Amino acid sequence: MSIANPLLDTAGLPSFDRIAPAHVEPAMDALLQQADTALETAVSDSTPATYEAVSAHLDVATERLGRAWGAVNHLTAVADSAELRAAYNACLPKVTEFHTRMGADERLYAKYKAIASAPDASRLSIPRQTVLRHALRDFVLSGAELQGAAKERFAQIQERLAAVSQKFSENVLDATDGFAHYASDEEMAGVPDDVVQAARAAAQADGREGCKVTLHFPSYFPVMQYAHHRGLRETLYRAYTTRASEFGPPERDNTALMRELLELRQEEARLLGYANYAEVSLAPKMAQSPQQVMDFLRDLAQRARPYAEKDMDEMREFAARELGLHDLQAWDQAYVSEKLKEARYAFSEQEVKRYFTEDRVLAGLFKIVETVFEVAIRPDTAPVWHEHVRFFRVERGTELIAQFYLDAYARPGKRPGAWMDDVRGRWQRPEGKLQTPVAHLVCNFAPPLPGQPALLTHDDVITLFHEFGHGLHQMLTQVSDIGVAGISGVEWDAVELPSQFMENFCWEWEVLKHLTAHVETGQPLPRELYDKMMAAKNFQSGLQTLRQLEFALFDMRLHAEPGQAQRVQAVLDEVRAEISVNPPPGFNRFQHAFSHIFAGGYSAGYYSYKWAEVLSADAWSAFEETAPLSVETGRRLRMEIFERGGSRPAIENFKAFRGRDPSIDALLRHQGMAG
Repeated sequence: MSIANPLLDTAGLPSFDRIAPAHVEPAMDALLQQADTALETAVSDSTPATYEAVSAHLDVATERLGRAWGAVNHLTAVADSAELRAAYNACLPKVTEFHTRMGADERLYAKYKAIASAPDASRLSIPRQTVLRHALRDFVLSGAELQGAAKERFAQIQERLAAVSQKFSENVLDATDGFAHYASDEEMAGVPDDVVQAARAAAQADGREGCKVTLHFPSYFPVMQYAHHRGLRETLYRAYTTRASEFGPPERDNTALMRELLELRQEEARLLGYANYAEVSLAPKMAQSPQQVMDFLRDLAQRARPYAEKDMDEMREFAARELGLHDLQAWDQAYVSEKLKEARYAFSEQEVKRYFTEDRVLAGLFKIVETVFEVAIRPDTAPVWHEHVRFFRVERGTELIAQFYLDAYARPGKRPGAWMDDVRGRWQRPEGKLQTPVAHLVCNFAPPLPGQPALLTHDDVITLFHEFGHGLHQMLTQVSDIGVAGISGVEWDAVELPSQFMENFCWEWEVLKHLTAHVETGQPLPRELYDKMMAAKNFQSGLQTLRQLEFALFDMRLHAEPGQAQRVQAVLDEVRAEISVNPPPGFNRFQHAFSHIFAGGYSAGYYSYKWAEVLSADAWSAFEETAPLSVETGRRLRMEIFERGGSRPAIENFKAFRGRDPSIDALLRHQGMAG
């Protein structure tokens, strides 16, 4: 097959502008064949049992396969089409089968054991010793010690899990894309002008009257927050919270898929000798046991509950007194919260948004990163998948450190949410060349209106900083062994530390002055408005904390208690009865679109957000002790955490930076729940 297939050209950056669905299967077949050949060579007697020899064959081929498959995977998330989806799904079983087979290959396992037990193993670099340790652990978790029928069944489970997760994700995307409500002017009363303009333009593009409101977040959420029309809010809330459930088209219903995923994961755990899937999930994480995680979540819930109850009482009282809503419903809460916030702190999110023009925010973000982490960020060029995508390079002195893509706006065919993904990792390649890391940063902000800059809400700004934190973790690494460079090999419950750490900058006056410029006057955010934002920072933080803990405990219970596959709704109801102070209506099917745990790698791992928040809040307190833009503190953070990647345990990274174990105090203080 000629190099005309862009997926086979992995020498430089992906040719995103040239990759077509027709390229996918031929390229993946060719790369899988190469990887297969490399696997056979690596396990043969002709390849000595040394780190370098095995890596030169196997890592080169599997990294190439991974990069091509990563590009396809990425395109299904940001530029989905029926043809691309079909090509992806045709290859998914083959790719899964190869990785499952390699992960469970007894010959390769034996080779790695021989490398690890060789007399000179102790002379390997610390990152390489970590790679070996992780590899031996992962072989066991991948079924390498299983025999006969058990091994076969394990492989079948992996293939089916991949297919079912992908289908779950597709159903959520299709259900999100599949709804539109054409609202009248009367229904849109109260909704900010820019949102109304965008909705009217979308309706016109469909040849329809009125304003097109969809379930994509930049369209959905401002209507929930600002529309006076209660009926419209209820219509949207019902549509949003019943996506991919039995209340929609049967072919998009995720009910059976959730059940199957949970049953397969439990079966996988039993085959590996674990009592439940949560134990399998935690094997490579910081947390020691499902019980420890549930104790942590319940302890935090107990601390947050009084604050959440107060939040709820205030909201009900305000809704009745000021808005005439005596029976506060789920679809009223975003609206009432916004009105209460405006009344209490005398500002609105919309007023703030006028100061956050996207270009100014990006310039400010880059300046912070350049100052604290001693790098430079410059525009760069690369083939992209959509005209709105931008590309940048990160340099230190004259040296290229990394590059990244930024895909900021929501659009049809693009998965909801925000995420960072790697395009390639840092690696001192066996052929001798140093490969620099490249990352994807993907958000779903409202696109700019014609002739105007895009405006971000303060929440959008926080999201951007969060994903950039993940990106920095991937890009600033100085580790050159691909298995533990960047975010590779980092315990999942520590991987949110850099992202959540970066969010703190969004609340600093010295930072916000330079992040903001009013869309009309160019003036920075006034100090008075900032003070109101700070006063409102922990507005309803009790409720928000309980919401996250509800999701995390639900996830952990589903995976730690065998037999819950038939009781998904019941488990969620039980968790809500225990944790929530305002359970949603009976028709709410939040779990049917909970892609994090059913299609996104967070199964029995959603607690990681709160777990890592303890670490990130404590890490930020080091800057509070010095200065938000302290170069010296930034250098220590960069060298001990960001540059180390997964080359040593996250707790050691943290202690090297802070000089002590993490403490929960900073988190409670930052969220206004200390005392």
